[in-house]
Amino acid sequence: MAATALPPLPPQFKSIQHHLRTAQELDKREPVVAYYCRLYAMQTGMKIDSKTPECRKFLSKLMDQLEAMKKQFGDNEAITQEIVGSAHVENYALKMFLYADNEDRAGQFHKNMIKSFYTASLLIDVLTVFGELTEENAQHRKYARWKAAYIHNCLKNGETPQPGPIGLEGESFDADREEAGSSSLQGGTAQPTSSSTYEANNIPTSNYTGIHIPPGAHAPANTPAEIPHNTGVTSNTIHPAPENIPAVDPSLYTAQSTGEVRLTPEDFTRAQKYCKYAGSALQYEDVNTAVQNLQKALKLLITGRE
Repeated sequence: MAATALPPLPPQFKSIQHHLRTAQELDKREPVVAYYCRLYAMQTGMKIDSKTPECRKFLSKLMDQLEAMKKQFGDNEAITQEIVGSAHVENYALKMFLYADNEDRAGQFHKNMIKSFYTASLLIDVLTVFGELTEENAQHRKYARWKAAYIHNCLKNGETPQPGPIGLEGESFDADREEAGSSSLQGGTAQPTSSSTYEANNIPTSNYTGIHIPPGAHAPANTPAEIPHNTGVTSNTIHPAPENIPAVDPSLYTAQSTGEVRLTPEDFTRAQKYCKYAGSALQYEDVNTAVQNLQKALKLLITGRE
């Protein structure tokens, strides 16, 4: 990771503070995701304020970090090719979401799963680097933020949370107050100010009774989010649910190109995207997602239809 230290975070940039902290936490085990977290922070910061001296200085140092990371990981196609990077970040965000969702539905409420829900929502923010969010990802982001706030507030008040989607008014999650041990934002130099407290202003106040969040049936076994040692969490052992591997679509055995199928450049791009998603899923041993995406690519190439 780049040695360039960031100056103190300007108050104007408090909305990107947790994306930068997530980048720092992921530098060693997920440098690609860390890179795009910083890129998101850079692009968002430019839109917020690129004129005042303190903001310009901060953005300049952040750009130095990005350039250093790009040089360090220049042979990684997830950095050089956006379609691969998008699949990588999306799969990691989904990995966190599914882990937290599995724990939630199993009634296992703890700080690690709260942080996983919250971090998943931050990483879905990062996906906007690649374009507009899909409706599914936007829904997952809202749900993850709401769940993090709801479970946190229940535990804080000594109440037992209800697992799964329920009808509830909006909650507010103070991530700074809960991230004990995160004494520095970047490289031990950028101290979060007291005014940088994150309030989940975007948590919806709508009723969630009818929201469709599928059970996390194939959450990966490894822990997606780390909790500082002094949070009081005694165990964050994960017990993954059995993986349901989808059956191969029988129509693929008999499907043949009739010769009349004319694939467009957009078809080839979509097929490539499915293959990249499958490859990224395999990095997390997520066979279910890999099989589904490979079947979509094969069906598209053979029949010209999805």
